[in-house]
Amino acid sequence: MDPAPFEVFYTDFTEIPYANGRKKAYLMPILDHKTKWVTGWAVGEHKNTSLALEALSIAHDNLEEIGIDLEDRFIHHDQDPVYTGYSWLQAVLISEKARISFSENGAKGNTYMESFNGRFKGENGSLFYDARNIWELRRIIDTQINYYNMRRRHSALGYLAPWTYINREVTLPEPVVDLALISS
Repeated sequence: MDPAPFEVFYTDFTEIPYANGRKKAYLMPILDHKTKWVTGWAVGEHKNTSLALEALSIAHDNLEEIGIDLEDRFIHHDQDPVYTGYSWLQAVLISEKARISFSENGAKGNTYMESFNGRFKGENGSLFYDARNIWELRRIIDTQINYYNMRRRHSALGYLAPWTYINREVTLPEPVVDLALISS
């Protein structure tokens, strides 16, 4: 059975070459299974707990804006030391009250995330490669994830962009619906 919107999220680090290949950064997106919405992401020079917690915090804030929390929802990832460390587990399990699903087969057990990362880098790799510094790379990634969420069509969503799909197909909590009616 296919999970409902905002029930299962995937994440993993992916390496992004930039500065004409002379430097590398790491991107950690958090992707919703059903809606394909990248709910949070962070980019940094090191693949570490701080970067992971930044992405989780952004996902938390973005979900909170639409009246969703992570309690009892699954976050699926591999067993990278960042994801098995105390700080990440404390943030996900205790603070967010979410559940964790570990991939026992590394990247092979996280195919949705690997597919997203591969496609995202394939579509935007030349833009990333041309970024002169980490700040420019962050700006480019921010722009491209915004495009991915708001405009890029997905066959799995009936050729709708994630936010269009959410607005048409997902029932959001009542306070968010009321806010949308007030602002229109």
